Amino acid sequence: MMPLPQAIAPSQVLRGRQLLADLWPLIEHLGRRPLVVGGTRALALLRSQAAATLPTHTLWLDLGGEASEAALAKLLAAATVHKSDVILGCGGGKALDMAKLLAHRIGRPVVTIPTSGATCAAWTALSNLYSDQGAFLYDVALPRCPDGIVLDYTLIETAPRRTLVAGIGDALAKWYEASISSRDSQEAVVIMAVQQARVLRDLLFQWSAQALNHPGGHLWQQVVDATVLLPGLMGGLGGAPCRTVAAHAVHNGLTHIPATHGSLHGEKVALGVLVQLRLEETLGSNPLAAQARQQLLGFYRQVDLPTSLAEIGLPNPSPETLAHIAQVATAPGSDVHRLPFPVTAADLVAALVTTDAGQVSAVEAVSPASSSA
Repeated sequence: MMPLPQAIAPSQVLRGRQLLADLWPLIEHLGRRPLVVGGTRALALLRSQAAATLPTHTLWLDLGGEASEAALAKLLAAATVHKSDVILGCGGGKALDMAKLLAHRIGRPVVTIPTSGATCAAWTALSNLYSDQGAFLYDVALPRCPDGIVLDYTLIETAPRRTLVAGIGDALAKWYEASISSRDSQEAVVIMAVQQARVLRDLLFQWSAQALNHPGGHLWQQVVDATVLLPGLMGGLGGAPCRTVAAHAVHNGLTHIPATHGSLHGEKVALGVLVQLRLEETLGSNPLAAQARQQLLGFYRQVDLPTSLAEIGLPNPSPETLAHIAQVATAPGSDVHRLPFPVTAADLVAALVTTDAGQVSAVEAVSPASSSA
């Protein structure tokens, strides 16, 4: 049996400013009947900047909610009627995931156009599916990355600052997750992916605060690249264990609590990193985990990432709420089980409670630039 090809990178990555005005000449080799999937804001932005360059018969579809099975069914029906032969995904992670999955289901190419730096969904060969109420259900591994990414910094600059902050949190997780799940790997590409994740973490520690204070500037563009492009490359090289471990499992559990739906993917993941480090400290006997957590707390406060359950909508979670989060996060097949030690739902509840910045012992935060934890 022939092994499946490893989905490492998109066929083409276009980076620059004001790319959308000439969008169609850049991608018309992929098809003739484009279907555009996006959220309301994303479609409005793309129409204002690219409608004149796209064919008049382009079909524009507003995702109108969650990246759910019901939404996918509607997109599939519309693509069939329209005879779409190239899919354009424009927006945040859920819109891009839907576009990628739609293209996969109909066997057509896809181009992703992120409207913020909030996730690496524009790159990855993966789509997440949610319930119609926004609870994470499962992910779908795709056979290849998108055929193209159009990373227009002019477009990204219109997004709220908070979205790039969330992307920083999501990108940071690559080091903390990959370094523990793949630490015993003897594969060169996995080792390379893990080390790249460490370099990415260090660059974000050094650049993020200044970049956020100067949107559109050189460092800001580097941080956008670091959140949109680099984590996807590391996941492509290292495979699933280099993409998601306990931090993303915590995210998945949190999505099942409606009160957290006002927080972004990367914000939940960032809190999940703190929870993972708490698990490493208490269950994995990692002597550096506490120091790493304190280091992150200092950095999170510097860039406005959440440090407590209260900051993602759960100021006083009930025991039932915590149990529900933990049950989802530790269900069979969950990414949390990529940790090199067993984790039960009770373990995760304890980590959630003691991770809150107000409930851990007060330790002076370590400067990100000075620690190697």
